[in-house]
Amino acid sequence: MNELQALLLGVVQGLTEFLPISSSGHLILVPWLLDFHYLEQHPDFNKTFDVALHAGTLAAVVVYFRTDLTAYARGFARTLHTRRVESEDERMAWLIAIATLPAATIGAAAESTIEDRLGQPWQIAILLAVFGLVLGLADRLPERRQMTGLGWRGALAIGIAQALALAPGTSRSGITITAARALGLTREAAAQFSFLLLAPITFGAVLYKGVDLAVTGVPAGVAGPFVVGILAAAASGFAAIWWMLRYLKTHNYDIFVIYRVTIALVVVGLIATGIQPATFD
Repeated sequence: MNELQALLLGVVQGLTEFLPISSSGHLILVPWLLDFHYLEQHPDFNKTFDVALHAGTLAAVVVYFRTDLTAYARGFARTLHTRRVESEDERMAWLIAIATLPAATIGAAAESTIEDRLGQPWQIAILLAVFGLVLGLADRLPERRQMTGLGWRGALAIGIAQALALAPGTSRSGITITAARALGLTREAAAQFSFLLLAPITFGAVLYKGVDLAVTGVPAGVAGPFVVGILAAAASGFAAIWWMLRYLKTHNYDIFVIYRVTIALVVVGLIATGIQPATFD
């Protein structure tokens, strides 16, 4: 992989991680569309590069929400000492922790199954369309509450929804925003809670995969693409958060629903005409 390809995939990761259109799906579809098979043919590099891209998006959300995340981390630490939840920061810290557990547990338990059975182009197309339409339906519901109105049951429901995003094409941000909107959160609050959820789940994934890489060893010659991918994902991810939260002040999620369905139809069309294969087998 050269630095230009790393730049492209880094930008794709940063934008699609926060926009509700599926980062994992796009990181599979973009090389598929461009007949770029390096990652498919070099699984060791692919694993390393995946860690790099997620580290970039983690940096984006930590920098953007640094004040909130610092307050929540301190609040969480206080509750461990006092064994009470008293402030809003402490409550939000625990809601984020509760919402993180389902995806973290299922992801760790079913990692190999997900890698082996999911992520084919035809599957991604179906999930893009189906969960895009579900997002559109949820977004038609009334906006009744801010994040302060979210309880532990709602946080758990969003967390269970987040576990569905382990299937490429679903979209982690998309499904958590869908669940939050179904619970009555405003469009902006739904997006903000979804973005905050990225910090612990991605930190855990980067740490887990990073330890695995430390044991197995990092492939040679990855420094250039590795650095470019991290910086591109971080910069584009920060821009996506900034734009999204401002866009939602005056718009709904329809543009993302239309995009998802359009991409799904394009993928199905390419497969049906024989231009591109339906699977990687």
